[in-house]
Amino acid sequence: MRAHGVSRSVCAAAVAAVVAAALLSGCAKHSSSSDSAPSAAPASAATAPVQHTAPAGTVTASGPLAALLAEPATGDLVLLDGDGVTVRIQDPTGAAPERTLTLPARTSALVPGPAGQVLAAAGRTVLHIDVAAGTVHATAVDGQVRSVAQRPDGTEAVALAEGRVLILAADGHVVHTINGMSGEQIVAPGNAVVTLDRTQTTLTQADIARARPALALRAGQGATNVVTDHFGRMLVTDTAGGALLVYTADPLVMRQMFPLASAPYALAYDQRSETVWVTLTGSNQIAGFDLSTGIPVEVGRYASVRQPNSVTVDSRTGDLFVGSATGDGLQRIGADERKRGQ
Repeated sequence: MRAHGVSRSVCAAAVAAVVAAALLSGCAKHSSSSDSAPSAAPASAATAPVQHTAPAGTVTASGPLAALLAEPATGDLVLLDGDGVTVRIQDPTGAAPERTLTLPARTSALVPGPAGQVLAAAGRTVLHIDVAAGTVHATAVDGQVRSVAQRPDGTEAVALAEGRVLILAADGHVVHTINGMSGEQIVAPGNAVVTLDRTQTTLTQADIARARPALALRAGQGATNVVTDHFGRMLVTDTAGGALLVYTADPLVMRQMFPLASAPYALAYDQRSETVWVTLTGSNQIAGFDLSTGIPVEVGRYASVRQPNSVTVDSRTGDLFVGSATGDGLQRIGADERKRGQ
């Protein structure tokens, strides 16, 4: 299913104008906090309306979900319950029973780690969840950890609440410290390290060699989430401004922008089809966009469970999983179902 209406050439021209204007006005060297844009309450998911349309695919019963992740190496589905400490590990094929873990501290997100592991920021630790073994190992950090990201070289980038970014070796010792890097989320596209500050709605790239922030760029009107793809792009939801934004690092540049109504929020990238899936919390939907052309092209839109605040893709099968933050279930939309146009 492809988007219809305005022609690609017209859309491309409009997007190019928006991107050009953003680059002229929004890209600058990192400045001190006194020179930054005034802070505001950070954007968040919309409060979803009551669901009147049956969700696509299948829905299994579940309490409120804070996050979920299909671990790429094992294919197991890792679910974080709404309490922030209960983790459930499921085999999507149903061949193995569900396992439950209790984390030593609260977290709000799950991200891929080394093969077979999931990382989480929890208190003053980075947690390594071994999916196959069903165990948790905590690495202590000197600061309140907000976010963590696995880097291609095996190190980990860690964003701390007090405005520092640490680069940790595999054994947990600090390799680099970058001060002045605020942000609730951190990503590591290629060799770069970038933080997303929801309050300032900005992306900032780290200059690791000089141990300082590098370029900073405005990210819409109220950015909430960022993920990376295998091309090193950063995909950002501008929830307040209603848009999907695409950036690259080295240098930090916005490449694509696609208007998207209904409070876009959670993201998941399907490498096999080069599709990014975005949940629309204002309308209880999930929409997919092909990023292989010059602009994002909508390729599918489906009714979701209520309050779809989390989404993940099984990289082996292409199946989509959407989590309800209100306890309305765990949704699965199979890749074969999408091909049939369900």
